[in-house]
Amino acid sequence: MVRPFTKRVAWCVLAYALLAWLPWAVSEYHTHVLVTSLYYVILGIGWNLLAGYTGQFSLAHHTFAGIGAYTSALLVLYAGAPILVGIAAGVVVAAVIGWGLGTLCLRMRAIYLALATWAFAESMRLFITVEYKVTRGDLGLAAPLLFDTPRPTPYYYLFLGLALAAVLAAWTIVHSRVGAYMRAIRDDEEAAAVMGIDTFKWKRFVFAVSAVFAAVAGGFQGHYVGLLSPTPMKFNEMAMIVIMVIVGGLRTFSGPIVGAVFVEALSELLRAWGEVRMVLFALLVIVVARAYPAGLVGIFHALGARLVARLPMLAPVLARRRQWE
Repeated sequence: MVRPFTKRVAWCVLAYALLAWLPWAVSEYHTHVLVTSLYYVILGIGWNLLAGYTGQFSLAHHTFAGIGAYTSALLVLYAGAPILVGIAAGVVVAAVIGWGLGTLCLRMRAIYLALATWAFAESMRLFITVEYKVTRGDLGLAAPLLFDTPRPTPYYYLFLGLALAAVLAAWTIVHSRVGAYMRAIRDDEEAAAVMGIDTFKWKRFVFAVSAVFAAVAGGFQGHYVGLLSPTPMKFNEMAMIVIMVIVGGLRTFSGPIVGAVFVEALSELLRAWGEVRMVLFALLVIVVARAYPAGLVGIFHALGARLVARLPMLAPVLARRRQWE
């Protein structure tokens, strides 16, 4: 009998093979949009583990992507480290900082946790801006490209693999004993503590894991765009991650994936509108939160249920798809 994890690996390999043709069917610009979408997929999955499954609303997730990117770029530029070593170091630094920040902040709840993590995020952004002699501040820090070409096609294949690895890792966590602890903490932290779950320990663990997801995405993204600045560490970036997850479906497994692709594509379509896009996205979040709390994934499930009601022979197909939830 095939083990569930092996089946999920096989599904990920199949998904990679099916999506590998996309760069050959679209322009380089659209391939770049796909790369950016996959970057946000990884960020969204990591934040959903923390906010959606554990109920801890952090506003510093984007900062860990910046920490991963800057750590890697600085090590490569000033210490001559290989790029992959720099990225790995960035992930370790982000995990340690995430562990420490979680230790300081995760005894807070709700708005207090959000404010504390937001304060940390702003402090890191200001630090990078002010220390321009090292980070180059708003002038931008030139990060060496991972590949010999700036064309997005090789980065698409890289980020597709990273995104599928993030999906597999998140699925493994969510469907493990740790995932059960996470949901118990989210639903009723006091009851979880009474049942013997060390709530603080597991909240801190998930906080560090989500930081790792962000740092992996940020590290590779930094060596794709080639120029780092504090701009992506502004609150707008965190707002985009939150919007993507909520629109896709907070507390659902595939919500961050659907939301990241949908919102990034919509953002590119509305690029000529400038900052007005954020107003439209805010309205979109209000509509989704009010009318469709489960986001686009919830809408797809509702449509699937109606389809099964009319065509019962499709029930096994949709049931297999829901195994990822």
